[in-house]
Amino acid sequence: MENTVNVYFFGKRYTVPDDLTIMRAMEYAGYRLVRGCGCRNGFCGACATIYRIKGDRTLHTCLACQTKVENDMYVATLPFFPLVKQVYDIEKIKPTQQIMMQLYPEIYACVGCNACTKSCTQKLNVMQYIAYAQRGELDKCAEESFDCVMCGVCSSRCPAGISHPQVAMLARRLNGKYLAPKSAHLEERVREINDGSFKELIEALMDKPVDELKELYNNRDIEK
Repeated sequence: MENTVNVYFFGKRYTVPDDLTIMRAMEYAGYRLVRGCGCRNGFCGACATIYRIKGDRTLHTCLACQTKVENDMYVATLPFFPLVKQVYDIEKIKPTQQIMMQLYPEIYACVGCNACTKSCTQKLNVMQYIAYAQRGELDKCAEESFDCVMCGVCSSRCPAGISHPQVAMLARRLNGKYLAPKSAHLEERVREINDGSFKELIEALMDKPVDELKELYNNRDIEK
């Protein structure tokens, strides 16, 4: 190994190659990851992580699968953060400001500190989409929060105890069901799937080796 860095996992120092992600470096150091690592090769938001660099008091947030190690990086992972998830029947609620007041009243306790936005692993404007939710602008909240992976880091830094990802999820569900225009193309494709039009194709794909599936995926035609 020509290039290595010193990193600290839960207070213990390890020397690891400098081209590894935090997740891979933890495995290199001997940790067996059974939580906080949902996707492994994708991008799911399960591996929320906080870290500091020696000599810098700034507390950084990231996803361990997407962030490379740095020298003198002190790491602690957040394999689970207790977001408040309200139970509701999407068929019985409507896209109004009142539904946010009823299910997630804590959003109105926001103090505007912007800690949620600063900590977002996706660089989303979290405080802005919460403001949209407060005003009942659910379509804007849905759009602003579209790339949220629900890692929970924003909520871990919130002094008002807001469960931002769950608020955003509610907004996107309401927007998709009641506000967004219907997609005729999508409805037709769902009908084709239910009618079995793709049964043979799916079965053929299921029989292919993983490497061939990856090749097909990487070279697929992407609609504009």
